[in-house]
Amino acid sequence: MSLTLADVEKIANLARLELTEAEKKQYLEQLSAILHYAERLNELDLTDIPPTSHAIAQQNIMRPDVAEPSLPMEDLLHNAPQQKENQFVVQAVLDDGGSA
Repeated sequence: MSLTLADVEKIANLARLELTEAEKKQYLEQLSAILHYAERLNELDLTDIPPTSHAIAQQNIMRPDVAEPSLPMEDLLHNAPQQKENQFVVQAVLDDGGSA
């Protein structure tokens, strides 16, 4: 697949790039070469190759979910600069000004 100069201009517009005529010609050659190289993948015989989502097999390794006692509340909040009702008090990040 070869690109046209109009294709390069459209891609540049979508990417919000202002290109000179020389840059357009340069990218036309480079992008066309990339597409020609990628087309070579169509020549591969993939009939016996199952589709995969990863190059190597992936498996989650999970530990048993066992409830264990946590730290005492006093220890958790010991270094908290501010606390209220056994919770950390933090500065608001979002403005509560109204309109969403």
